[in-house]
Amino acid sequence: MKVVVIGCTHAGTAAVKSMLNHNKDIEVNVYERNDNVSFLSCGIALYVGGIVKDVNGLFYSSPEELRQLGANVFMEYNVEAIDYDKKTVTVKNLTTNEISVDSFDKLVLSTGSWPIIPRIPGISSSNVLLSKNFNQANEIIEQAKHAQKIVVVGAGYIGVELAEAFELLGKEVVLIDGEERIMPKYLDEEFTYHAQKAFTDNGVKLALGEKVDSFITSNDLVTHIKTNKATYETDLVIMCIGFKPNDTLYKGILETTPNGALITNEYMQTSNPDVFACGDNANIIYNPTDEVRYIPLATNAVRMGTLVGLNIVDQHVPYVGTQGTSGIKIYDLNISSTGLTEGVAQQAGIEYETITIHDHNRPEFMPSYDDVLLKLVYEKHTKRLLGGQILSKYDLTAQMNILSLAIQNKMTIEQLAFADFFFQPHYSKPWNLLNTAALAALNKINTI
Repeated sequence: MKVVVIGCTHAGTAAVKSMLNHNKDIEVNVYERNDNVSFLSCGIALYVGGIVKDVNGLFYSSPEELRQLGANVFMEYNVEAIDYDKKTVTVKNLTTNEISVDSFDKLVLSTGSWPIIPRIPGISSSNVLLSKNFNQANEIIEQAKHAQKIVVVGAGYIGVELAEAFELLGKEVVLIDGEERIMPKYLDEEFTYHAQKAFTDNGVKLALGEKVDSFITSNDLVTHIKTNKATYETDLVIMCIGFKPNDTLYKGILETTPNGALITNEYMQTSNPDVFACGDNANIIYNPTDEVRYIPLATNAVRMGTLVGLNIVDQHVPYVGTQGTSGIKIYDLNISSTGLTEGVAQQAGIEYETITIHDHNRPEFMPSYDDVLLKLVYEKHTKRLLGGQILSKYDLTAQMNILSLAIQNKMTIEQLAFADFFFQPHYSKPWNLLNTAALAALNKINTI
């Protein structure tokens, strides 16, 4: 059997390795338009900030490794077109401009996503940069050397991390977002309050609830950003307002959601059973609401890619779905979340309840302990767990991994309250924090 893989970042790399590790009689041809594979874009801020010294650590594979596994890897090749009926791909060698045609029995679409670029006057200026791939990371680092005033547009995870990295490098930073809070998809207000305070305490200007109207330019350089509320002087602009699927090769042919993300079954097959999809060009099965959603995270991508490899010949390992679990470190705050926030549950019209606790990570008789903020979101009538968030200076982010499993397995508040966790004073209290929060929710329910 011959498989063609288009795109080789997180999902594509995972798919190729999984395929070749589990199938001996299979030919795999990989086409990647860039000159590298498997770049961890979530490490860009660490690279920009100088925390990661060796950039090679941000690549978890290489063309050479994939070739050693048996893949035919074609770097700097762009797939121009796909004939789904004839099962062929037309590819262009970006170095020689030579056009060729390849055939396939099975096709893997891991074309990924691309930053959303709004139509704003001046956005094509040379000091307006995107943050997605390795080459863009290098360009950010190079231009930041000569910039003192930096504006980051978009306060999601990438924008927030870059804002911190630039501030730690001694830059004057403005973080702009149209929402009233940073990271509103992942965190509720009581959590973003602490994160935003950390930024303002360190001198980062937060321009929240502001939409960029235009870039004022001079000699192909943005000198000022004008929003609906203010004007900010700048030497460098980083756009981080989100991503959209690269849908050019399948738009109007395969089934997608309105944003262009492919819909797959539990075995990662698209509406064409010989075509598989994984990564940022595909939706996920979102367990908290039992629906299809677009959540472009590296964790989702590698899981999906691995499943493609396991199911490419025989479909036997189903996708268990995800909770959109994620984490971030902002200065000395360790924050993570999983599933639905209260805000997202409210927007979705879900009848929910919440419980929030303020506690410590270990017994107060210990020489030291840290404050913890923990919140659970659960369905009002069934008491089924829907989501949660945690924040502390002590790293307790793994608690959301535990909660993620609980949501995946449709556990209730009652079940979480009495789940078995160890107690050791160096690490925890007799009641685990998740136990404590769930017990508080039960007490709240019984007093209503």
